[in-house]
Amino acid sequence: MDLHLSGKVAVVTGASKGIGLAVTRALAAEGVRVVAAARTAGALDDLPEGDRVHPVAVDLSTPDGPDRAVREAVERFGGLDILVNNVGAVRPRVDGFRSVTDEDWLWSLTVNFLAAVRTTRAALPHLIERGAGSIVTVSSVNAFLPDPSIVDYCAAKAALSNFCKALSKEVGPHGVRVNTVSPGPVSTALWLGEDGVAATVARNAGGRPEDVARGAAAQSATGRFSTPEEVADLVLLLAGDRAGNVTGSDFVIDGGLVGTL
Repeated sequence: MDLHLSGKVAVVTGASKGIGLAVTRALAAEGVRVVAAARTAGALDDLPEGDRVHPVAVDLSTPDGPDRAVREAVERFGGLDILVNNVGAVRPRVDGFRSVTDEDWLWSLTVNFLAAVRTTRAALPHLIERGAGSIVTVSSVNAFLPDPSIVDYCAAKAALSNFCKALSKEVGPHGVRVNTVSPGPVSTALWLGEDGVAATVARNAGGRPEDVARGAAAQSATGRFSTPEEVADLVLLLAGDRAGNVTGSDFVIDGGLVGTL
């Protein structure tokens, strides 16, 4: 199916690994010119679609980092059609809520919420100028599935989803669509890396990371994590005009983990 993406310009944040890297690869394969923004962009240099991908090493947690990523897209490719807010991170709070300091809260809110707010603010004038644009933000099932072991992450993702829904109502009349994708556990370093959720929980409990990951996967109907490529496919569908009248919506990809309607 032609997603009608070829020739468009996109910014992807958190693009050097996991979901962001999968989205960058998939967009480039569809003929999209991508500014791939990440703190360390070196992993993007060897992509087969390298002529379509412009890596930008930028700290998106800083006030001016998101604006720089958007400016790179406009200056290099002449405009902007798609923004994928993907950057995010989680640190399990194994010692409970009282151990979460103000600095911890500020870190989580900045990485998981403010970075997307700032990037969106920088991108919107260019998307509106096109007369049609798409913002797809990677949120999480934890936006509505609170977990005390990641309390600050859950709160930040809830704010993120709420922000995107509210924004969709303001910018829809200008031709800009705003949607969110809410994954459950995904087979990325965030969950499975050396300092990921599974390893952190296992160290605290005296178990093995693979057992923690296996237990988390077993909670879903499919019995497995989603792959980054599966999440990327959903992002691409929402990014293109095949979903031209879809806005203000959230799409869950969790293998049936969430048991409510």
